[in-house]
Amino acid sequence: MKKVIIEVILPLLVASGVVFATLEFGNETSNKSIQKPLSIDQRNAERKKWEATPAGILYKEWEVSPAGKKVYAAEAKINNSIRNNTNMEGVVTSLSLPAGSRVGFGVMVRINEEDYILSFGIETPGKNILNFKSEFDQLRTLKVNDKIFIKSHNVSHAPKYAYPIVAGNYIEREGKVVYKRTPRKGAC
Repeated sequence: MKKVIIEVILPLLVASGVVFATLEFGNETSNKSIQKPLSIDQRNAERKKWEATPAGILYKEWEVSPAGKKVYAAEAKINNSIRNNTNMEGVVTSLSLPAGSRVGFGVMVRINEEDYILSFGIETPGKNILNFKSEFDQLRTLKVNDKIFIKSHNVSHAPKYAYPIVAGNYIEREGKVVYKRTPRKGAC
């Protein structure tokens, strides 16, 4: 009887040892793949390398062009509202984005006499397959010339676009919330 028990338990112990060693090795490699953040000097060196590439040269040329200066000036007009997370009053000027846009769902708005792309990101369907409701359904009720109040945490730009890109976090129309970005899971 002892011999049968030893013959059964010994292979189980060997197999569990192999599995445990494999799991330990897997954890070790995943910890090595995490990179430390670059120092300021390293970041500046990487930026200098990129600025020497054809894409970097085109970007630097765009920055000093009239189109780039116009985009930067428009960003400067709303930077205080972005930084302080205060309401910005805007008017919807178009329900479609410029041709070739790749910023997800969005509309064009005019804030402080300047045009902006108001981007909400990529549309994701509900998790339940029977839930066809989209997070952007209320935004689809917006019409041209609607007055809205916008809160955002970010404004960006790209040479591809003639307008700054405002990330829409909170939209209100006629005192009613039309859109409020849901925080990502696991985000701070």
